[in-house]
Amino acid sequence: MLELLIKGGVLMIPIVIASIVSVTLIIERFIYWRKQKNSISPIEMIRLVEAGKFDEFLKKGDANNGPVMRVLKAGIIYRVHQATLAMEAEAIKEMKEMNKHLPALDTIITLAPLLGLLGTIIGMIQSFGVMSSTGLGHPLAVTGGISEALIATAAGLIVAITTLIPYNYFLSKAEKTTEDIERYATRLEMVLIKAELEEQADSEGFITPALN
Repeated sequence: MLELLIKGGVLMIPIVIASIVSVTLIIERFIYWRKQKNSISPIEMIRLVEAGKFDEFLKKGDANNGPVMRVLKAGIIYRVHQATLAMEAEAIKEMKEMNKHLPALDTIITLAPLLGLLGTIIGMIQSFGVMSSTGLGHPLAVTGGISEALIATAAGLIVAITTLIPYNYFLSKAEKTTEDIERYATRLEMVLIKAELEEQADSEGFITPALN
């Protein structure tokens, strides 16, 4: 294997580095998403808010870990002041964390095949250089150089393909979670507004008879 990599030329070095970086980032993302599991759905948590069970919400929110839950929890913690702004700030933080390293993986997907192609072109140039200097009397030297040059392209494509699948998986997870954050945060905001209006109505209904 090492001999094959050496035959690929000097551009195999950045391709190998790209593969190592890709594997490292993919493992980190898998670990991140594995930790984001919830034992209770956001709908159930919002129902607790509708019932006025804020303490129970926070208790169960602490026991559940996930971007959606953390955004909703921020809204409940700051419900008296600025629930909407608190959820927006937390959502921005969560989206940044969900998309972490995805630009790097996207760059590797694009860059690896280009490096491989460049390595192949350099190898072909060298092979034709041998042909021009020795003529066709050493066909093995020419064809051998071409076959070795193609190793770089194959390696670059392998790195890109093996990175593309998990990248799309992580991207779809991030997009779906972002949609869930927007949907459930909006629903929680509506519940909090409704609760506030009901509280104001009850307060006014209690004060009015006292003034009479």
